[in-house]
Amino acid sequence: MTDIRTILRQASDVLGDRLEAELLLAHALGVDRAWFFAHAEDVPDAGGVQRFDALVRRRAAGEPIAYITGTRDFWSLTLEVTPATLIPRPETERLVELALERLPAGGSVVDLGTGSGAIALAIAKERPDATVVAVDVSATALDVARRNARRLRLERVEFVQGDWFAPLIRRRFNLIVSNPPYIEADDHHLGEGDLRFEPASALASGADGLDDIRRIASGAGAHLLPGGAVLVEHGWNQGDAVRRILREAGLIDDFTTKDLEHRDRVSGAFHGAADVAQPMP
Repeated sequence: MTDIRTILRQASDVLGDRLEAELLLAHALGVDRAWFFAHAEDVPDAGGVQRFDALVRRRAAGEPIAYITGTRDFWSLTLEVTPATLIPRPETERLVELALERLPAGGSVVDLGTGSGAIALAIAKERPDATVVAVDVSATALDVARRNARRLRLERVEFVQGDWFAPLIRRRFNLIVSNPPYIEADDHHLGEGDLRFEPASALASGADGLDDIRRIASGAGAHLLPGGAVLVEHGWNQGDAVRRILREAGLIDDFTTKDLEHRDRVSGAFHGAADVAQPMP
């Protein structure tokens, strides 16, 4: 019989990644990774080994870890994710940071294209005084987001189904935030890595990747309170184009901030005169 230490070493060789092997084995055995330190010489039951072997085969075929385990950590939250939702990524935490900087006490924010609810729920966790609305066109994605909200006891978040601003008639907010699709429709990366498994509608947006950002920018003014801001995540090479789109939509004082790898990641602008200091790029 094979012990935990050997099973992990063999799987690490197959996957080329020790962390992934540990995550999959922990999921298969129903333990956390810390358990392995005290149980390296244990021999797991045959059922656990079979489950683990099946998970390793799925990962070796390219399926994302998040879809295999059904969870992804984001901000301080562990979220359920499914193939109906985009997998939350660390760089999107920069958008949450900027939103928290901009959101006034007792303010309101709408997350457009919420998917698993990552952005909306992270904001709601940090700002229980805020009014948080999460919108998605996909009823299936909203079901995932609602389950996350219930499990995390963040049930004050309002979930609304619809296409961008369509279900928000006459509603205005201090903040509009979004991680919209922004990949070019013919980008070869869509056929590579994890992106192959994620919903195309949450990734690609027209020939230049900016069609949905144009829609958000064009509707932002009608749904922002005076001095309110819109913040959108985008690709590393799209900052200039996104700021131009925001200006052409009549928004002012546009800016771009960088992620931890010093790449353009989030751009924003304001409706009317900004009444508080802008976040620093």
